[in-house]
Amino acid sequence: FRPPRKGMLLSVFLGSGIQVFFMTLVTLVFACLGFLSPANRGALMTCAMILYVCLGTPAGFVSARVYKSFGGEKWKSNVLLTSMLTPGIVFMLFFVMNLVLWGKDSSAAVPFSTLIALLSLWFCVSVPLTFIGSFFGFRKRAIEHPVRTNQIPRQIPDQSVYTQPIPGIIMGGVLPFGCIFIQLFFILNSLWSNQMYYMFGFLFLVFVILVITCSETTILLCYFHLCAEDYHWWWRSFLTSGFTAVYLFLYCVHYFVTKLNIEDAASTFLYFGYTFIMVFLFFLLTGTIGFFACFWFVRKIYSVVKVD
Repeated sequence: FRPPRKGMLLSVFLGSGIQVFFMTLVTLVFACLGFLSPANRGALMTCAMILYVCLGTPAGFVSARVYKSFGGEKWKSNVLLTSMLTPGIVFMLFFVMNLVLWGKDSSAAVPFSTLIALLSLWFCVSVPLTFIGSFFGFRKRAIEHPVRTNQIPRQIPDQSVYTQPIPGIIMGGVLPFGCIFIQLFFILNSLWSNQMYYMFGFLFLVFVILVITCSETTILLCYFHLCAEDYHWWWRSFLTSGFTAVYLFLYCVHYFVTKLNIEDAASTFLYFGYTFIMVFLFFLLTGTIGFFACFWFVRKIYSVVKVD
């Protein structure tokens, strides 16, 4: 349980990942119950955006709890990064793509007043809620680990090919991507080929399978790393399942090349801009699922195993 390098960034990613996870879960539940009609194309996006803004409290709370367990003391930086980093990246990409649409006088461009409303939601609702969550997170006692960490880091023995970081991370994303890639085809068709998507019940089932697969894959690979006496599992558990997002991006590139007839530069830029937003949020989602599954597993095994 030695704190990882760049613990601040990891805790911020985990806070944002929790936000994306609950946003996805609640949106899918609403869609399954029939509250979000497939005929109303903007309803799903509006619901997801409002939920994301309102879920700032769990993001701040989780980020603060994890950061405090790492022994971090820069709580102001943690709160600011949790509330600003992920929404900032997404908003900047969205704004740049909107500039391209304005330049083309496209009817798809979002009006300036809507952008101001989005900024107001972000700064007046999401940021204060994140501060509240962080306040309660830092007020609570730090998470106590089941074993004491040695003051002197132990030397890690030579690793086999499978237990080295990069091969393990690359392998970890294959199975979770295999769960979603058929549904991904229909989702991309609904986004870019004007087809209706209405299989929300099946999509919810796929989401549950994705959560289970991410958790199991990360736990298995983490166990192999721990057996090889490699204790750097914090970032690796996040990146192992998070690497699924790289396969998602590669599939989007394949879809662009084989299924779409887009030739002008502006449309290509828009496609890859929206794809990057989707991939980034998916990276946070899958990485967070893998991390917390692994965190639970490591705490469980070390609480029952007697460590010298």
